[in-house]
Amino acid sequence: MEESNKELLENIKNSISENVKEKKIGIAFSGGVDSTLISKICSDMEFDVTLLTIGFPESHDILFARQVNEFLQYPHHVLEIDSGTFPRISSKINQKIQTKNLSWNENCIAFHYVSELANSLGLDTVITANGIDELFCGYNAYREAFSGGESQILKVMESKLDNELKMMKAVNLIASEFGVKILQPLLSQKFIEYAKTIPISEKIHDSEDLYRKHIIRKLASEINVPELSCIKRKKALQYGSKIHKALLKTR
Repeated sequence: MEESNKELLENIKNSISENVKEKKIGIAFSGGVDSTLISKICSDMEFDVTLLTIGFPESHDILFARQVNEFLQYPHHVLEIDSGTFPRISSKINQKIQTKNLSWNENCIAFHYVSELANSLGLDTVITANGIDELFCGYNAYREAFSGGESQILKVMESKLDNELKMMKAVNLIASEFGVKILQPLLSQKFIEYAKTIPISEKIHDSEDLYRKHIIRKLASEINVPELSCIKRKKALQYGSKIHKALLKTR
């Protein structure tokens, strides 16, 4: 393993050790490279891992998560969203978090269902891979910023991190109704500071880079994350679960 990948792996492990005290954990799991990487590392660290996937029936995330877990063979539970009760639940969440930000609403709705699933399994701690897209140029916004140089990319990064940290507070407000804590070890200040020292060239190559997060994908491959997950292009939770589509219908 390359030295930079070893260092990245050690920093991820340290952040998990420092921020996750429970040994029995759920992991919000879509089958994408971020959630699969975190699942594999936590399992290798001997956490008692249960994968948690939510979405409407036949949604991308449910189908892909099951496909990836055919390789991992971890305990895996799926909650299919009921379209009949969805409008009432989404409306209740919108009233609780009081924001017009569509992405915040969608993520809080998603984690309502993740927390409900965790609670039904007796889990009170759920780990997410939030932070990877922000710190390793996972979003299309980084492609758009590329022509502005490193200073523009870092400006986008600061904005994305600020939004994510605030949004996860709203997510935890929703999760607390189920007695569940959503933890994001890769959004710890210590990990953020470390990740910013990794060269931008290890994260994004140019404005046409559709994959991005290259050092993350390399590390995932080296620790035996299934290949179909390592090469999967990003699909945000609200789209992969079909929550975005369903929410627009209720408006």
